[in-house]
Amino acid sequence: MSIVRIGVIGAGNMGADHVNTLHRHVSGAVVTMVADLDEERAAGVAGALPDARATGDPYAVIADPEVDAVVVASHDTTHADLSVAAVRAAKAVLCEKPLAPTLSECVRVVQEERQAGQGLISLGFMRRFDPAYVELKEALAAGVCGAPLLLRCVSRGVSSAPGATDEFSITGSAIHEFDTVPWLLDSPITEVSWHAPRSTTATGLRDPQLMLLRTADGALTTVEVFLNAGYGYDVRCEVAGERGTLALTNPARLVTDSARARSLGYPADWRPRFADAYRLELQAWIDAVATGSASPLATAHDGLVAGAVAKAVIVSMKNGGRTIAVQVPEV
Repeated sequence: MSIVRIGVIGAGNMGADHVNTLHRHVSGAVVTMVADLDEERAAGVAGALPDARATGDPYAVIADPEVDAVVVASHDTTHADLSVAAVRAAKAVLCEKPLAPTLSECVRVVQEERQAGQGLISLGFMRRFDPAYVELKEALAAGVCGAPLLLRCVSRGVSSAPGATDEFSITGSAIHEFDTVPWLLDSPITEVSWHAPRSTTATGLRDPQLMLLRTADGALTTVEVFLNAGYGYDVRCEVAGERGTLALTNPARLVTDSARARSLGYPADWRPRFADAYRLELQAWIDAVATGSASPLATAHDGLVAGAVAKAVIVSMKNGGRTIAVQVPEV
């Protein structure tokens, strides 16, 4: 298998973590270039590698002849333009979620990819590679709990990112569930509604948010997104079926017994919880790029479908929680 030379765009938490994972845990890959608008930050990340170069120009990464494939881990608003640039350069790209913050941008990206005639874009819905979610999907497919009736999904974080908005809770966090739920059930989301308690005094955000999703198979899903839960990073999923339930377990590896109490710890963010998922996802992507085979990751069209669900949820948010039908554009 040939070595795939990777350029990583974005040197924040996500991009730096991808660089580390590619360098330390993924075979067949070498990171040759790191880009960030903060060139000093890019240099700091690239400096930890043997021969990686740093730049403040993300498009220089895509154009560089020593970059075979690109990871886009920069701000959500840059995903569409950078993915399109990579497609036009005929380079495979792994774009972090979301494909784009707006549905119209998602449509443009998919159109560009189809015009190029190659499935060059893979999307970072890494839960498809998380061992716990994979086991849950296999159990559902085997009918362990009977036909699924109700899913309860929870996604909580310590604190929101600077500049977070009510819409970001949907396009930047709940977007995972908009891909995971139809993937688990093998059934598309057909209608949604959005609900929230009063705005919190600490942030002014509508946080937490509750979304109801109905899939074509008749199952109902509740999605709770709580960006500022405070206590830790916490992801849960439970399925109630006709003959039983299935649920993800807490993946904590350490139990603390002290002062007549027992406790489990929570990670501070998503990286420890989904480290295996990211590693497996990146390895699968590199293997596909190296062999010229179809990527097993989520596709640009999957990102478009999730974007259509996000748009419907935002419409519901702006219309008093009214139930909104999901309309996926034909591309």
